[in-house]
Amino acid sequence: MEAGDLLVDCLRAAAALPSTQPSEGVRLNYCRCRDSLCAELASLLQEAMDMKWPFAPEKWQYKQSVDANDKTNLNDLIREHLPQLLALLKAAIMAQEAQSALAVVFLVDRFFYWTDESIRLLKIARLLHQHHHNTPIAPQLVIRQARVYLNSGKLQKAEYILSSLINNSGTTGCWIYQSESDRALVQAVSVQVRGMILQKLGLWLEAAELIWASLVGYYSLPQPDKKGIGTSLGILANILVSMNDEDFHAFRTNSDIDFPSLLGDGSHRLLSAAQAAKMAVIYSQYTSLYVLTNVTTQGTCLLSYSFSLECPSSQRESYLRQAREAFAIGLLTKTEGDLVTSQQELHTFLKAAYSITVVQKWLNTPREVVAKAAQICQKGLEKFYNYCHVGTQKKDGLSAEVMHLIAQVKLLLGVDPMPNSDKGSFIPDSYRSVKDSSVHFTLEGFSKIMQRFQKYHATLCKTTTRSCKGTKDETDGAEVCLTAVGTTIGTLSTEGAKPNPTQKSELCKSKDNLGSSWQKISLSSSGSPRPSSSGYTGSIPTGHAADANDQSCVITEGYDDMSDGLFQSPVKNKKQNPQGCNPGFSSYAASASAIPITSSKSQNDSEAGKETVDTDLDWMDDVVMAQNQSDVKDAVQSLSQLTLKTLSSSLGDSFGSQSSWEKISDEHNSPMNTKPQPSNLPKAGTIQGHKSPDSDESFFVMETLDLETDDLAHVTYKNHKSAQVVKASPKPQPLQSRDVYLDTKLETDSVPAKPATSKASVAPCKQSQAVPNQYEATETSTESSFELLEVEENQNGHQPNSVTSTENKKVPEMNPLCYSCLNPSKVAVQQFLLSQQDYQALLAGVCHDCLLRRLYSDKRKFQLSEHQTAYSALHLKFSKATGLWTARETCVYIGELMGLKGKQRAAIWVQFLHQEERLSSYVGKDYLEPRGIQFHLKDVERQMTAQYYVTQFNKSLYDKDDMAQIFFIPSEALLILNGDEIVGCVTVEPYMLGDFVKLTNNAGVKDMRFKATDYGLAFGHFTYQFSDGEEVVVDLQGWVTANGKGLTYLTDPQIHSTRTPKGPANFADRGLRYFLEEQHGPECNEICRLLKLRPFPTRPCVLP
Repeated sequence: MEAGDLLVDCLRAAAALPSTQPSEGVRLNYCRCRDSLCAELASLLQEAMDMKWPFAPEKWQYKQSVDANDKTNLNDLIREHLPQLLALLKAAIMAQEAQSALAVVFLVDRFFYWTDESIRLLKIARLLHQHHHNTPIAPQLVIRQARVYLNSGKLQKAEYILSSLINNSGTTGCWIYQSESDRALVQAVSVQVRGMILQKLGLWLEAAELIWASLVGYYSLPQPDKKGIGTSLGILANILVSMNDEDFHAFRTNSDIDFPSLLGDGSHRLLSAAQAAKMAVIYSQYTSLYVLTNVTTQGTCLLSYSFSLECPSSQRESYLRQAREAFAIGLLTKTEGDLVTSQQELHTFLKAAYSITVVQKWLNTPREVVAKAAQICQKGLEKFYNYCHVGTQKKDGLSAEVMHLIAQVKLLLGVDPMPNSDKGSFIPDSYRSVKDSSVHFTLEGFSKIMQRFQKYHATLCKTTTRSCKGTKDETDGAEVCLTAVGTTIGTLSTEGAKPNPTQKSELCKSKDNLGSSWQKISLSSSGSPRPSSSGYTGSIPTGHAADANDQSCVITEGYDDMSDGLFQSPVKNKKQNPQGCNPGFSSYAASASAIPITSSKSQNDSEAGKETVDTDLDWMDDVVMAQNQSDVKDAVQSLSQLTLKTLSSSLGDSFGSQSSWEKISDEHNSPMNTKPQPSNLPKAGTIQGHKSPDSDESFFVMETLDLETDDLAHVTYKNHKSAQVVKASPKPQPLQSRDVYLDTKLETDSVPAKPATSKASVAPCKQSQAVPNQYEATETSTESSFELLEVEENQNGHQPNSVTSTENKKVPEMNPLCYSCLNPSKVAVQQFLLSQQDYQALLAGVCHDCLLRRLYSDKRKFQLSEHQTAYSALHLKFSKATGLWTARETCVYIGELMGLKGKQRAAIWVQFLHQEERLSSYVGKDYLEPRGIQFHLKDVERQMTAQYYVTQFNKSLYDKDDMAQIFFIPSEALLILNGDEIVGCVTVEPYMLGDFVKLTNNAGVKDMRFKATDYGLAFGHFTYQFSDGEEVVVDLQGWVTANGKGLTYLTDPQIHSTRTPKGPANFADRGLRYFLEEQHGPECNEICRLLKLRPFPTRPCVLP
């Protein structure tokens, strides 16, 4: 019987636990199974029952000198004896030997996590906890639940578990620690995983600070934890790759971080990242998965550095060859016949194979060889995607097929074994020459660091409800346990008033349990979501069939609403709303009465309640905290109680560096084809809706169309007859191309169009300031520059216009970090065929203005026509701090449509090789109608700008002892390639699972049932003041916890700005007036007053 089937048998046994005492035969069977274990496993089982260690250790993990017997892994022992262990687990469950059963769960936990079966195992632990709530739960299992939450997109729940462990010094129910250092270890792992959460959110500096804290914890143990150190160094390397240089300088020079002692002088961010990754390889050299993961990170760092402006051209080939060596080491950790049962391992093998293919391209390997290797990797990614979404029985076959393709790439590119004198190690001899860093971290120092985070995590714990589902008494301190810490959301305790049709927005009230609508998503066993026929339940929310009268609707205005109106509150009934709000999604046909748009009223008289959401994954929220008071007295003194003072000058939690809060610089005008628009307010809006014919469930979205047709006629971006629509096709076709991959051809609409080539090339941004000395020596050559095209006049002959007279005076400044600004070119090119020089510029980094000049077009429009297909792609990240877009060559699989459409865009399951979290799912968004690439780039730029602003806002809150935090989840772009030709573009962001609400729209409407709305309005006020009255972030929608008093995760904002041209969703001055006069209003709320924001003038300084 397969391991998965045996685990299912154990789960059934746990679900059918009898209330009566077990029979003698059942007990004898348990004893027989226990006695059948080998001596090594029997010893480990007893140590687990005795709570000897909080995490199951590897033999080599805490030893300075490792002998041959230590160069094995616990997973190998578990795999060899798995049937006996699962037989014992089932027998212990039936014999009601909960302590023994949970000890077995503890031992096999890591094995099942890496075979993507954690959810079933954690369900067994949950059921055992419910029946035997006084039995200790190992900290490893508690943190495993947090990891599963992280992978599944339930960041709020992961945050609560981790914060409780950090705040309570690792307290987990009735688990008893053997030493203070064990508590330190649990806290170190907790801050490590929380650092991974902030990494997923794109908060690189804050994530790096947490990972550094974990490193201090691991090093400060009596015997340093080599496995933990290696893991944190690998995570830190990945963070440094994504971090901008400004934040890296702040991190490296932070007085609380002894950076040189571990990673040297930090001459360059990417070289420091490569060094961290190489050290991680050495620390974890006896585990193939860790070696593969870390050398792939190291190779990525070296490859990125080889294209940076700072890399001397004479040394580029040397760094490329070092990158190749790193990728090759990873590929050699397994052979074709070796069994690979881990989703992360397969993903990383594919990433290493594709990355070494990219390196070979730049080392001038014959193009046909590189093209063949790239095709093999794309085929492998398709099989990997299927692997992630099939049943257990089919996984082994697909895994073998993927590894067979990996072997083909290795053979094709000549990846040969390297000298290795240590057969128990997975690294070559050349890596053993690296000396270990000499660091002197102590438990006292670690305690000092943890105290910096104490305030935030203590506050977060207070926002949660605590009740143990395993006991009737939910208030007795001896019985309550932290598994009750769940995600609390704002739900209505009263029905609320009926909508007033004369108001600007109808906030249809909801009585529903919002948590009930998110259970239909199918999760893989590791916790990551998988496509489900029920539709998408993440960034574009879905729910059960809706009674539209129970809906909460905040309408987003604008003819071309870039946020798509992707707000849908999930409710339960299918009954149609008698008020005329038909449940449905997609576009809308049924008209409602016109609603005046000048009203600033919002329905705010309903009290928002709190509810703990309980799902199959929520059980571990109960385990972490409560202990009997006598146990607390007898426990070893916690780290947080050591007599050390907290650094008052440090920003606690993840916001510890003063240098990361620098003022945002002005944006420059983007080449949008718009005309100045009248600033008068619209007189009316129209609400439309209809029920989707292809859905058996009801979803509700409302959007208001702006009726200022004169204003928007020229910016609707409708298809012109002469516009060329480009659709991505995975099938290579003949095309003259300079690509190193296969020659390809684009499919276009039947109506031919003139190619979007420029009449004359445009020079880059004019230089208005001196270039810093470090750039003076940079070599300039028109042969290596990002080739720019002039933005052509629009179809009516009009050139892009600015919005205000102030903008007309602004001249775009040269960005000294931009490859294109430093290396201007006047070479005429085909706009969407990327040359080698284009690749070099994108890989080095180009500013927002230069990228828009290069890719902006009114004539060429793109839309993906093929799904469930793998493509080569350029992964583009935007940093608001530097103003740069930086690319990486990757491979992406465009999966199934998620089943929901907003007004403008549809959501797609996406998986790509360079995604930040390998075990997490990502959401792709493509426009329903073909659009120019500039639309996607502006979507990303807008969301990352909002993220930049909200980071400043969070710091201000923290400085005022308000621990509420708002996050904008990071958005990135994927340029889809067919050869070197751009054939599509999608934006991508991490998948989020939770209850989706809309707090405000982009005009005057707000939903005051959530405390988060007060924070959202204060955030808008903050951005207005921070930008000197030129911008405000609006249209706030996302996932709210603790009714907005805890963590809020937002997506798809809008920004009204006078810095950029007025557009379909940027109402510029009119939008600022909407916010100042209506949405926020003349009176500040308590959050505004707390932050001491300046009151708005009686008549805002905006144009008439």
